[in-house]
Amino acid sequence: MLDVLSGFATIAIVIAVGALVAHIGLVDASAQVLLSRIAFFVASPALLLTTIAATDVSHVLSGNLVATAAGAAVPALTYAVVGHRVWRRRPGELVIGSLASSYVNSGNLGIPVAAYALGSASFVAPTLLLQLLVLQPVALALLDSDRFGRRPRARDLLVRPFTNPLTIGTLLGLGLAVTGWSLPTPVLRPIELIGAMAVPGMLLAYGIALRLGTGLGGDIPAGELALTTVLKMIVQPLVAWAVAAGLLGVQGHALLAVVVCSALPTAQNIFVHATRYDRATTLARDTILLTTIGSVPVILLVTVLLGH
Repeated sequence: MLDVLSGFATIAIVIAVGALVAHIGLVDASAQVLLSRIAFFVASPALLLTTIAATDVSHVLSGNLVATAAGAAVPALTYAVVGHRVWRRRPGELVIGSLASSYVNSGNLGIPVAAYALGSASFVAPTLLLQLLVLQPVALALLDSDRFGRRPRARDLLVRPFTNPLTIGTLLGLGLAVTGWSLPTPVLRPIELIGAMAVPGMLLAYGIALRLGTGLGGDIPAGELALTTVLKMIVQPLVAWAVAAGLLGVQGHALLAVVVCSALPTAQNIFVHATRYDRATTLARDTILLTTIGSVPVILLVTVLLGH
């Protein structure tokens, strides 16, 4: 239990450092943009390559993947429908809002939580690869299409993701994992070093944005922020639990793993995507903040109720 709290505390401290350097005037808003771009185009692809290359992809084929996918699909689609009908959000804003409602922090928080709270980092593999190989490429294709001011076409969904640095890093890592090949040490070490910049870069950029950006909620309706937060913290883990336990008959430690991974907070890289495409940045920022704080008691409660 203490290890779970330690993982959250580490993230909070790095975010606080970003807010501090902005508060004392050491950096300005341009630093947040620069850190986000470096994380998006350089560091994150390197991190994804090395992370997935070391992942046992057989876990993706388990029945738990169905529950994980359902847990992500229900809140994402719910926000997309409500966001369009109630707040008339544009396509790019709907994508970011849907991601904020369903895309979990499976990397820099999910891996240590799975390792320490569940006993093995492999438990987060289905969530990690589902997001990186399916949800993220589709979302980025839609964001790219929205940026160019036209409706996404089938060709966009098939081709454009493979021009994105994050997807390229993911696919290269998957290729290494499937074939069992390893990069030569002189090649691997620089990639690992660059990849190590991704998580702190994203967290520092997020801290800077918290300090220099608008206050909580900013210019977005309180109801919209409440919706994304509830969908992520409550609806997603509940759906994952219902599908895993009710439809698939998953029990014991495997059920705990599915629900805990679905209860992880919104990933910081959603804020990076929002900044990169200039879509719903305040909604992404504040949903990450609220779900990161709220997920601590949620995960602890899940551990108490389902743990053995």
